Amino acid sequence: MGADEVMPHVFPNRFADAVGPAGGGPDRDRCLCTGYPDETQPATVSFHGDRQDTSAAGWRHLLALIDEAAADGRTVFKPFVELSAPERRQIVTLPPAIAKLTAVKHLVLYGTNLVRIPPEIGAMTSLEMFEPYTSHRLHWYPYELTRCAKLADSTVSTRALYGNFKYRSPFPALRPLTGAGDVDLAVLDPGVWGADAVRICSVCDGPVDRELRQVWISRWVGTDVLPLLVNACSARCVAALPEPHSGYVSTPHTGGPDVVQPAAEW
Repeated sequence: MGADEVMPHVFPNRFADAVGPAGGGPDRDRCLCTGYPDETQPATVSFHGDRQDTSAAGWRHLLALIDEAAADGRTVFKPFVELSAPERRQIVTLPPAIAKLTAVKHLVLYGTNLVRIPPEIGAMTSLEMFEPYTSHRLHWYPYELTRCAKLADSTVSTRALYGNFKYRSPFPALRPLTGAGDVDLAVLDPGVWGADAVRICSVCDGPVDRELRQVWISRWVGTDVLPLLVNACSARCVAALPEPHSGYVSTPHTGGPDVVQPAAEW
């Protein structure tokens, strides 16, 4: 190399140890919901309607890994590293049992097939670093993630997010108010509601039994602004939400194509 040539800077691969074994078929499904400029972006989007097969080998394996992590009090949890490619593809949500992982400080969900994360993640009170990077089917997160008060660092594929600042991808339309007699909140279609059941209020932690009010809010979590789904038990709880992050929709909203977002910054 000549004296006037500049040595290229080599960046380390932070996730080299976060990838599970290959082989046996694909480990995830393709998603075309978000991450596109205006001319090719869909006008409307819906929640992924995938239902978790709780009889699948991957689900059972993940439950066992969670039990092990809870028992030994580990602080770093990278469960998908230990699943085969077919097993990783079988997992579309995390089990509610993640609530037991109160010692975990660093959660790695690199390159998964997840489409949603359960509200029980809010019980992971020691969480400091959250890395769902390249999990491209995760377009939103539960509002309960804000309960992780120690969470200071995150690595998220932001262009995959609803309302992301680069492309301002649309949000799925929500039903603003659902009465107790309108639908069985214990048996929901995740493609419509973003969950297969809603039992606890995202705001006050009380039961959701008389009514359900769903809204979107964009808030700073870790080192990213995330679109958060709120399942509220009352108008009072919706009114108690904090202000959305500057540069995003300025109030909690119900999504859909009529929501006016700030201009994209890409």
